[in-house]
Amino acid sequence: MSAKSKPIAPHLIPKRMLSLDAYSTWLGIEILECTIGHCKVAMTIRKDMLNSMNKAHGGISYSLADTAFGFAANTHGKYAVSIETSINHIEALNEGDYIVAESVIEKVNNKLGFNIIEVKRGDELVALFKGVVYRTQKDWEEN
Repeated sequence: MSAKSKPIAPHLIPKRMLSLDAYSTWLGIEILECTIGHCKVAMTIRKDMLNSMNKAHGGISYSLADTAFGFAANTHGKYAVSIETSINHIEALNEGDYIVAESVIEKVNNKLGFNIIEVKRGDELVALFKGVVYRTQKDWEEN
């Protein structure tokens, strides 16, 4: 951290990340809530997100979950990057569906964080994402 910079408040880190993330912005992702180790984000499936079967491309729910994962992992105040992720697609998604991804960090140590992210359409689980994050020593700082 430089002499003039100070750490950014943990709950503001996801907002900063979203402001710098052109892809998540294009997806229309909105932050619903974030606290240390937890983040909930949401979006609506658009026509330009559909595949050849007129269902949401699997990368859409993956991207929403990955964004929730990244935001939650960084709320500890250090830059964190994913090193392994996977997803199980449980239900197909349609144009107009409003989906929510909630990331909860299950385990954190000095270097690694283990997350489970549920993607839901209402109360229905539509995908389950798992991720491992590497936590660097670089602090998120105010500009």
